[in-house]
Amino acid sequence: MQDLSNKTAIITGASRGIGEAAARELAAKGAKVVLAARSGADIERIAAELRAEGHEAIAQTCDVSDRAAVEELITSTMATFSTVDILVNNAGLIDPITRIADSDPEAWTQVIDTNVKGVYYGLRYAIPIMIAQGGGTIINISSGAANSFLEGWSHYCASKAAVLRLTGVAHKEYHDQGVRLVGLSPGTVATKMQVSIKASGINPVSKLDPSAHIPADWVAQTISYLCGPGGDEFLGQDFSLKTEEGRKLVGLPGLS
Repeated sequence: MQDLSNKTAIITGASRGIGEAAARELAAKGAKVVLAARSGADIERIAAELRAEGHEAIAQTCDVSDRAAVEELITSTMATFSTVDILVNNAGLIDPITRIADSDPEAWTQVIDTNVKGVYYGLRYAIPIMIAQGGGTIINISSGAANSFLEGWSHYCASKAAVLRLTGVAHKEYHDQGVRLVGLSPGTVATKMQVSIKASGINPVSKLDPSAHIPADWVAQTISYLCGPGGDEFLGQDFSLKTEEGRKLVGLPGLS
């Protein structure tokens, strides 16, 4: 079992879904966790629950599309825990789902600002700290959309393709200085995002039966796995939970 004792982990988008599950999983493995999200009330509640269980956890309101907010998130984490060992760039948007000619440019841009710039800001401010302390791990939540053309998802496909390239470039630039970069493509996950996708009725993903979606806990277990030596084989690329091999490595049930 992965031991993350004395490690500090920042998880963005930690108010629900994959982010909340990741915070709980990493805390259970011994990490000190910093929950970041726009929804302050939710992350405060989750952090309080973790502290009641004996874990070290704090919450910080942060909109990752705001450069200054991400810089403050990293700075305040250092002030509290003295290290940033793990960063999970999880915060992401998919709404509104619509075809390009019908899209609202401002809403489209907001998705790019969150999904792409939010990841970039995390990299920009965490990497120098990780280099100075001798290493660290950054996990960027990716998607099969990075390599797909899905109707109504122009913003999401474009943003996840950008995240995949950020993962690869950051790995090339900093792996020899101890910074581990890996992407995680989990497939479809049973989160609130799937409600929006289902309601859109656009593209085959919206037609999937809810039973096809994996639990967020599986993604959290995979994040923990990638923080350890098991992730070394996948540095600079996306690890996929849509393969038998990937699930077997993590210890998850196989594809049905």
